[in-house]
Amino acid sequence: MLGAFSGITRSAVPARIGAVVLVSGLAAVGVLSGAGTALADEAPQTQGGATATINGLKTYGEAVIHEDGTDLTVPAGLFEMSVDGGGTLQTYCVDLHNPTQRDAHYQETPWSGTSLGTNKDAGRIRWILQNSYPQVNDLAALARKAGARGLTEQDAAAGTQVAIWRYSDGAKVDAVDPDAEKLADYLQKSARDTAEPQSSLTLDPPAVSGRAGDLLGPVTVHTNGGTVTVTPPEDAAAAGVRIIDKTGKVITSARDGSRLYFDIPEGAPDGSTQLTLQASTTVPVGRAFASDSRSQTQILAGSSESTVSATTSATWAAEGAVPAVSARTNCAKSGVDVTVADKGDQPFTFELMGEEHTVAAGTATTVSVPLQEDRTYDFTVTGANDFSRRFTGVLDCKTQGVVTTKSTQTLSDPTPVALPADTPPGTDLAATGGSAITPLIAGVAIGFVVIGGAVLVFLRGREARAGE
Repeated sequence: MLGAFSGITRSAVPARIGAVVLVSGLAAVGVLSGAGTALADEAPQTQGGATATINGLKTYGEAVIHEDGTDLTVPAGLFEMSVDGGGTLQTYCVDLHNPTQRDAHYQETPWSGTSLGTNKDAGRIRWILQNSYPQVNDLAALARKAGARGLTEQDAAAGTQVAIWRYSDGAKVDAVDPDAEKLADYLQKSARDTAEPQSSLTLDPPAVSGRAGDLLGPVTVHTNGGTVTVTPPEDAAAAGVRIIDKTGKVITSARDGSRLYFDIPEGAPDGSTQLTLQASTTVPVGRAFASDSRSQTQILAGSSESTVSATTSATWAAEGAVPAVSARTNCAKSGVDVTVADKGDQPFTFELMGEEHTVAAGTATTVSVPLQEDRTYDFTVTGANDFSRRFTGVLDCKTQGVVTTKSTQTLSDPTPVALPADTPPGTDLAATGGSAITPLIAGVAIGFVVIGGAVLVFLRGREARAGE
């Protein structure tokens, strides 16, 4: 039997939508200014969709990773996330060797902003998600397809994660349980290429600009859901700015494909505003989730009805250049693409990473900023009249790492590994038998490469089981 979501109920989470500043792991803060006047302070550029906090590894079995002649036994299975504004997600790891941060915050992200963007097998991973647990919750039928004697939820989660790791990381990994291993083999051999799923909610473009008295836009709504609520900001209403469709009708709701415009009154003083759209929907299976805290990339396996949102900004001025700046991670180029559009009547010259660029009036340009993997970056787009837009984050586009172990062990219950004194706060390590097994870590700036499926808040899992 197929189910859109298994074993998850809607949870109430304090809303933080609009307070989170992410661009596929990218934070944007700064001051927009034009004609010598500051137009916006801390104007976030978001790609939209669901934002969530990771809670821990909830349903899992065990797997053995074979690397460099050594074996490492680790938990493997489903993580759970709490969605900002309400809702719960189930995810698998697609980033085996990177660490997972305790309570890390995640943003729904296009595949191009993660390691999936350059992985020719990304579509096969989505097929596995669509054809295994928890989307398929008839475990007896799934076991028959896999040639297994039977499957528990833990076996199904472990076998699914193992199959995903083989494609996401090219890992040599086996499930410990024989039936879970049969499921992993079946899924790996049966997987077929499938397309990247649609975003739950995005706005394109994420920033527009123009003249007072003009219509700024259009901004196109992309969503897998139904009705999207359009909430004009209070400052826009006070300034007489309206959100309208192409016929001039003020709109308070939209759907997939709707085109929105900012109607700026004639003679309005130079300024800017932001528009946030919000909806309640199930996030499509296969959507990637990335964090700006170097926490391992996740891929969606199931979603309850969840709150999703997206933001676009508008900037206007009476004369001169009127820039609109946005950015997004481009893993194919190992960097961040910064797009600058100028809807003014004069060219806009800006400086980025020590180089000067000029955008002709009425045109746009994209500059790719190459960055180092797993390194924090911080750069600013600056221009005339005190224009400034800052971008910070961590580039996480690759699955990489070296793992060795002292011995092979099979665990019945994960145990947290003690962290060295100089470990950054919030880092969780793989639970692999306490002091009997020690992952030796290399290749990550924080000093530890962590087995992805093994990591995250095992103390929580133990506390939850103890309270049952």
